[in-house]
Parts: sequence; structure tokens; C-alpha cells
Amino acid sequence: MSSSPKLDDALRDAILSKPDAVLDDSDLMHALVSANERAMGGNIVDLRGIAMERLEARLDRLEDTHRSVIAAAYENLAGTNQVHRAILRMMEPMDFEVFLRDLGGEVAEILRVDAITLVLESAQNDTDPTVQRLGDVLRVAEPGFIDDYLARAHGGPSRQVTLRQVQTASSEVYGEAADWVRSEACLRLDFGRGRLPGLLAMGAEDPHQFSPQHGTDLLSFFAGVFERTMRHWLS
Repeated sequence: MSSSPKLDDALRDAILSKPDAVLDDSDLMHALVSANERAMGGNIVDLRGIAMERLEARLDRLEDTHRSVIAAAYENLAGTNQVHRAILRMMEPMDFEVFLRDLGGEVAEILRVDAITLVLESAQNDTDPTVQRLGDVLRVAEPGFIDDYLARAHGGPSRQVTLRQVQTASSEVYGEAADWVRSEACLRLDFGRGRLPGLLAMGAEDPHQFSPQHGTDLLSFFAGVFERTMRHWLS
């Protein structure tokens, strides 16, 4: 008489009728492989089992990579759609003051940032009535301010797009919003020959929203469109 326990006839018939179901069940196959290894004893090396384990581990890593690539693709697509929608909204106003108000309103909402400020360098003071009315989104600074402000990130020449986390945001840029801005995207703007540069600063309360490790392609594209739009208004 065999010492091995005999399967119930119904269970045996079910397995024989659907062997593919057993092969497709990873937990069941692991249990069978483990039982086989115990039956072989501890002094026998199961090379096939080791190879299978390595293949399974490699497959798991490939599946994780596949999911990460798909997630990144969807995230990039969503970011592209955001920037395109923001650009279309930015191009709608026919009045410069409305253009700036929308920048700090609907455009900021589309881009999901908590504050947007346009900084323009000027040798004159900021007593212009338009600047006074649009103080939440428009700031005037002395020549050289933008390069100095951007140099705080890396100490080298200013880039078109600078992403960084901040412990204490600049009140010269964000005003009262500086109290809660913890990361920012700084877009350096070139308005053409003979004009001082500008800066479009996007501030976020989330310290991880903008980081030097993030890509800047979409923001560079947005900055290019914004530059051309501003040249139109300045002309």
C-alpha cells in the first residue's frame, strides 16, 4: 500500500479534465514545485527549478518596467494636454490687462499651479496704474534682478527653465503668496533685441511639484509661446 495520500476521485477528475487551469494558477504551481523539491530531498540541486525562479523574477521586473513606462507615457500625455489648453486660453484675450488677469486665473488653474507672476525688468519705478492694478500677477524689478534671482539655484548662467524647491519664497516675486510657495518653475523670457528680459514664475504649495530632476521640455515650449505673445503686446 502506498504511503502517499490518495486524491479524492472528484478532485482528481476535475484536475484531469482541466489541466490548463492548474498550469495557469501560479499559487498552485508554486505549491506543486515546493512539494516536488521536498520529495527530492535537501541534497539535490534542482537546476530547472532555479532557472524557473530566475525567469519568474525577470518577468516580474519586466512587468514592473512595462507598467512604469505606460504610467510615464500617460503622465506626459496629460502634461502635454495641460500645456496646450493653457496656451489656447492664453491666446484668447484681445486686451493686455485681461491677458494678465487670465494668466493668474484660468491659465494657472489649467496648469495646476497655485501662483503665477510675470516679472518685468525696468529702469523706471512701478507707479504705473496698470502695475498697481495687477500687482498679484505683474511685478516690476530693477535691471539685473532676474539673472540674480535665477543664479540662486545653481550659481551659473541662467537657464530658460529652472525648477527648484524653496524654503523661503521671494516676496519680491510672489508678494503675499510667498508665505506658502515651496517649489517653483522659473521661465526666463527673451523679448527681443534691445529689451530687458522677463521672468514667468510659477509657484506651488507642494514642495515636490517642481524639482530639478523633472523634465523641462513642455515648460520650455510654453515659455517660447509666451515670449512670442508678449512680443506682440510689447510692440
